[in-house]
Amino acid sequence: MKFRPLHDRVVIRRAEVDTKSKGGIIIPDNAKEKPQEGEVIAVGPGARDESGALIVPDVKAGDFILFGKWSGTEVKIDGEDLLIMKEADIMGVIDKSGMDVEKTAAAKKAA
Repeated sequence: MKFRPLHDRVVIRRAEVDTKSKGGIIIPDNAKEKPQEGEVIAVGPGARDESGALIVPDVKAGDFILFGKWSGTEVKIDGEDLLIMKEADIMGVIDKSGMDVEKTAAAKKAA
């Protein structure tokens, strides 16, 4: 991708949506709810405070994040649908390695 966000903006690729419900029913595209999580693709250099010092962003490319339902602006770059939002719109970083362990432990208990 040949796009560099400015200031404290972040480029995000939304997570994939399941096409089937838990019961096996196929969900049509217009009924799907867009996920509120995604992967950070690119990060700007950061915002400046009142004294002019650079505030480095807390997220980096490759992080999985959670963001607000109406956050960001949808854009198409290189034929791919992406979101651009300010770092302040990001609610938190998701630790995927910890989630896999929790899912595995829950699956073992259920079995």
